[in-house]
Amino acid sequence: MSEIVSTESRGDCLVIRVNNPPVNALGHAVRAGVVTALADIGGARCAVLHCEGRTFFAGADITEFGKPPQSPSLPEMIAALEDCPAPVIAAIHGMALGGGLETALGCDYRIIDRKARIGFPEIDLGIFPGAGGTQRAPRLAGIAATLGMTLDGKPIDATRAVKTGLCDEISDGDILENAIEFAMQQSQKRRIRDLPSPVVDQPAIDAELAKAAKARRGQIAVDKATEAVLASAALPFEQGLEKERELFLELIGGPQSRAMRHLFFSERLSAKVDGLNASPKSLGLIGVVGSGTMGSGIAMAFANAGFSVRLFDANADALKAGMERIRSLYMASAAKGRTSEAEALDRYDRIQPAHNWEAFSACDLIIEAVFERMDVKKAVFAELDKVARADAILATNTSYLDVDSIAAATKDPARILGMHFFSPANVMRLLEIVRGAKTYDITLATALDAAKRIKKVPVVSGVCHGFIGNRMLKGYGREAGLCMMEGAAPEAVDKALYDFGMPMGPLAMADLAGLDIGYDNRRSMTAGEDYEPLASLLQDRLVEIGRKGQKTGAGIYNYEPGNRTPRPDPDVNAIIEQLAAEHGVKRRDVSSEEIVERCMLALINEGAAILSEGIAQRASDIDVVYANGYGFPRYRGGPMFYADELGAGHILERLENYQEKYGPKWWTPSPLIRELAASGGTFGHWKRDR
Repeated sequence: MSEIVSTESRGDCLVIRVNNPPVNALGHAVRAGVVTALADIGGARCAVLHCEGRTFFAGADITEFGKPPQSPSLPEMIAALEDCPAPVIAAIHGMALGGGLETALGCDYRIIDRKARIGFPEIDLGIFPGAGGTQRAPRLAGIAATLGMTLDGKPIDATRAVKTGLCDEISDGDILENAIEFAMQQSQKRRIRDLPSPVVDQPAIDAELAKAAKARRGQIAVDKATEAVLASAALPFEQGLEKERELFLELIGGPQSRAMRHLFFSERLSAKVDGLNASPKSLGLIGVVGSGTMGSGIAMAFANAGFSVRLFDANADALKAGMERIRSLYMASAAKGRTSEAEALDRYDRIQPAHNWEAFSACDLIIEAVFERMDVKKAVFAELDKVARADAILATNTSYLDVDSIAAATKDPARILGMHFFSPANVMRLLEIVRGAKTYDITLATALDAAKRIKKVPVVSGVCHGFIGNRMLKGYGREAGLCMMEGAAPEAVDKALYDFGMPMGPLAMADLAGLDIGYDNRRSMTAGEDYEPLASLLQDRLVEIGRKGQKTGAGIYNYEPGNRTPRPDPDVNAIIEQLAAEHGVKRRDVSSEEIVERCMLALINEGAAILSEGIAQRASDIDVVYANGYGFPRYRGGPMFYADELGAGHILERLENYQEKYGPKWWTPSPLIRELAASGGTFGHWKRDR
């Protein structure tokens, strides 16, 4: 045997041990070792498949993605489990995910540790289980339950695993010892492939499909996975496997899976910063300044990860309201079954209200989350400078402001950086970490470690107005506004981008955020330099007549009480036409294709500038920002991946077309796009000379 796969005889039971840290990925060496061990079973009456370390097989070996499979393949290894003359029992602890669960289903029986979880997460990569999972699982759990796991992608716990029939027994003690004892009681093989085909329960199936249609809009893997699972009832087992493989290969070679796999790897790469070798500081007590929606969410994000938090607000009533909001959110989570009431209360108790600045003197990391005004933030940091320990890290949760200016107002700019959370901060995965000109490596390393510990996806940005995400968003919103002024109805603009895959259109989003937010921001900007006034004429007029968006029941759209569904308003269309006439805009039909193209090109062109300036380290970081913070459809991979799919030459040609039509102010192609078009290069492979 090998160091990765070994065997041990325990009486009449052969224990097949796998030790492939950190997560026992099902790489070629594992598969070959298991097949060899099964071939040498000898006179053993039963076998137990057991993994060392913290988990059962947590999935395929991601380093093999996109490479030709080596024999034995995963289906071949699973066939060897089924062909073994003695019953094989899977001893599941930790996680059995994807190919790991398919491996367990290739065994005759499955015993699961009470704390373990199993699942099919492949849908998040634009594929589905391709090693027999769609044919074996329905024969145990039924079609609806299998579809639920396959289309949702989230793991289920041991209790549910046994209830659905996917596992046979829960282990409360030593998983290996219990599995051996269980195995010795089994005298016969029980291959899932030999079980009857599942029964079709159409109402239950339709319910699962309805949930998936809403959660995974636009993802073709939903239909293909459904077809594969339904084949378990319509076709004999071997033909079902063939159908599964055919559909799986169709998906894995397609653009959506390619895009989603790109994001999978990009999210693991985004926390790696070239040249950063410092080790993070140890974090204990966390401080948060500001108890509004954002500050409360940040406090919850740390409390959820086990940190003790001190939450402060200079306004005592606001602090009380913030604590009440936090308690309400935790109780609502418990009521929905997302956590137990005891855990919800425990998390709430980790957040302690602070009634003066001195409460921050013991904090290791203090995050400011107050009003987005430079004078207000500088005043907060002046107070923190007085009370914070010299080695404490201070972070600003700003969306746009100059982090270097904030840092310059402190005694030690080296310990200052930006930590831009996205609302709601206890839910949204993205965290933009803004590295200032004087930010020490250890400061950045600690922020990255904190992000990991609170389960955020961090992306490091340089300092500029709006950083990566909001800087790019400006052009996206500009083109949406201009398309509306030029002739597209607001609902047509939003529908075009919704159909492209965005979670909601930019105009409905503006109503949700509040039109007065942009209005106030523009008061400190220079029209024609910092923003295109024609694009925001409507929003300015609406704010001035009291229509500020959802919060006032009317903005670009109308809203009925208690209903957030945007409803077109003929009066708004009349205002648009009036404004267009006043400013000499000739109205015309604007196609949905043009709306999408202009908005996407604006994103891509600004993204290219951000990349070439070194604000973002790599193109994939920009994709991570937009997929996790702005709802860019994951099946398109992010704006820069989408640009590479279109090709730099095509991007340049279309930018030059709009430059000729509208002038150079907003449509001058980034030099990087010209460079890539000339060389045939891609954003994904481009590296900036530093």
